[in-house]
Amino acid sequence: ILDFQVPRGLHFHVSKSPNTVFKTTYSLNALPNLNGSLGYIFTSCDLGLTSSADVALHEITQHFKVYDLPRSPEPRPEVWLAGERVDQRFDAWLADYLMYGRLYVPTGRLDALYSTRLGTSWQLVAAAISEQKQLGSNKAKGRRSDAVDHSNILLNLQHDRGKWCTEYTLSVVDGLCGARLLYNFGKKAGDDYVAGESRRERRVDEEEAMDGGLKGRISAGAELYFSAKEKSGGISTAVRFTTVPELGTSESEGYMSSAASQPPTTVTAVMNPILGHFSAAYASQVSQDLAVCSRFDFNAYSYESEWTIGAEWWVRKQIKEEPPALELSSRRTEDLQGVMKARISTNYVSHVTFNVDEHPQIR
Repeated sequence: ILDFQVPRGLHFHVSKSPNTVFKTTYSLNALPNLNGSLGYIFTSCDLGLTSSADVALHEITQHFKVYDLPRSPEPRPEVWLAGERVDQRFDAWLADYLMYGRLYVPTGRLDALYSTRLGTSWQLVAAAISEQKQLGSNKAKGRRSDAVDHSNILLNLQHDRGKWCTEYTLSVVDGLCGARLLYNFGKKAGDDYVAGESRRERRVDEEEAMDGGLKGRISAGAELYFSAKEKSGGISTAVRFTTVPELGTSESEGYMSSAASQPPTTVTAVMNPILGHFSAAYASQVSQDLAVCSRFDFNAYSYESEWTIGAEWWVRKQIKEEPPALELSSRRTEDLQGVMKARISTNYVSHVTFNVDEHPQIR
C-alpha cells in the first residue's frame, strides 16, 4: 500500500506468448527521455498461463492481501524407468529451469537470470547484470573519459520447508555474503486443526469460549550479511503478525470477502541494531473495497523519524441487475474496474491511479 512507484512520463508495454514455454515483452518510454527494453522468459515446462483477456484485475496489480498458511513444497511426480525411480536424481532436477533476459536501449544494460531446483525444497537462482556507464567526455582535450563497470553476479540458494525457510546470498564483485532465516510459529497448512479433521469434543457442563481479538499466526525472521570489500557487516530482525484467511477462500479472493469474521490484518516490526533503525507498520482491510496502512520509521542515532499513511481503494462498475445464478466470488472479481492508491508522509505526498477499460482484451 505504501511502497509503490509513481509512473512518470509516457510508457508503452507489449507482451506476447508465442507458445507455452516462451514469453516476450517490449517496452518503450517516450517521456521525459526516449528509451526502451526487450526481454524474454523461457522455461523447460509449461507455466500454465491463460489468455490476458481472462485475467482478473486483482491478479495483475500489487495490492494488500493476507497469504494462506505456509505449506511445504510439493514433490515431483514419480517417474520410473526400467524399474528405477529417476525423478529424484540430481540430473532430473536440473532439467527443470527458468531463464530470463532483458536488454535496455540505448544504455546497453543487460539483465540475466537463471533458476533451477536442486531438490524438493532447494532452489538455486543466479542473476547477472552487465552495465557500463560513461563518466562524461573531456571536450577540451578531445577525448572521452573511462567507463565505470557496474557489472555483477549474484547467487542465491533457497531452502523452503514450509514452516521455516532459509536463503544464502553471495555477490561476486564486492564479496558480499549473507544469510536469511524465517520461522513461522504454529502449524502449517494441511495439519489436522487447519483442515478441521480433529476437533476436541466439548463436555456437557463446559461453557462456550468467548470469541475476541484477532486470530492469526506470528512469524519471526533475521538477516546477517558481511562485505569483504567494505570490511563491514550488518544484522536485522523482524516480527510479523498476520491473520489467517477464512476457510474455503483462496488467497486471490479472501482479502475481498465481505462475510469475513475478522478483518485481514498485518502488523510488522523491523529493527536494525547496528544502524539504529526501527520501523513499525499496521495494515488492515477495513471494508470490502478499502485497505489502510500506517508506518512509523525512527533512527535512534540521528533521531530522524518519518510517519507515512496510505490507502487502497477498489473501484467497481455499477451493475444494475445481477443474474441470480452468478456466484458471489465471480461478482466480486468481474465488477472490478480499477484501483486507486494514495500515500502521504512527513517527507512527501504522492498518489497513483490504475484504470482498466471495460473491454477485457485491452486489459
